[in-house]
Amino acid sequence: MASKLHFFLLLSVTCASLHISMAGDPDILTDFIPPPGFFGAPSGNYFTFTGMRALVGAPFPTTFKVLKATMMEFPALEGQSVSYSVLQFPNGTVNPPHTHPRASELLFVLMGSLQVGFVDTTNKLFTQTLQEGDIFVFPKGLVHFQFNCDAKNPALALSAFGSASPGTVKVPSAVFNSTIDDQVLALSFKTDVATIQKLKSGLSG
Repeated sequence: MASKLHFFLLLSVTCASLHISMAGDPDILTDFIPPPGFFGAPSGNYFTFTGMRALVGAPFPTTFKVLKATMMEFPALEGQSVSYSVLQFPNGTVNPPHTHPRASELLFVLMGSLQVGFVDTTNKLFTQTLQEGDIFVFPKGLVHFQFNCDAKNPALALSAFGSASPGTVKVPSAVFNSTIDDQVLALSFKTDVATIQKLKSGLSG
């Protein structure tokens, strides 16, 4: 699996390069932004992210897991309008509905298959079942999800974003793990407060 992962991670660089043209980050007036308080030119180490090494030879997780390389984890990305995430889906797991407010997302399936979809501003749902080697784009800011509906096999995907800091708003948590008043939620979802409280308790664990 390690050699296969290496191959697909290298191949996916093309996806990120193409995606830069859709970037939404502000342009910078220098080639790159050096580390804060740093004088002179940084070494190649500054432009190298080694966090993905944790994937090589590691056992597959038992729950859905995301490993990110955004500006937060890799400061050299500031001003470069690109970032990555590796998504690991054990069989039957889901990346729940969420949005990336500052970037569109280009998802590349490296292993297995995924059912994906997004909802546009007219509430139309667009879905697709992706196979290994397929690429799918989630437009900027729209609610979307990914689901490994295979009961036996895991799935692995790489996401490229048109921002160094795409942000993630998880819909279930943003709605039910926030401090929005229960009555407001009950009226919004046309249900009662008891049901809202039950939903909240299910997400708090």
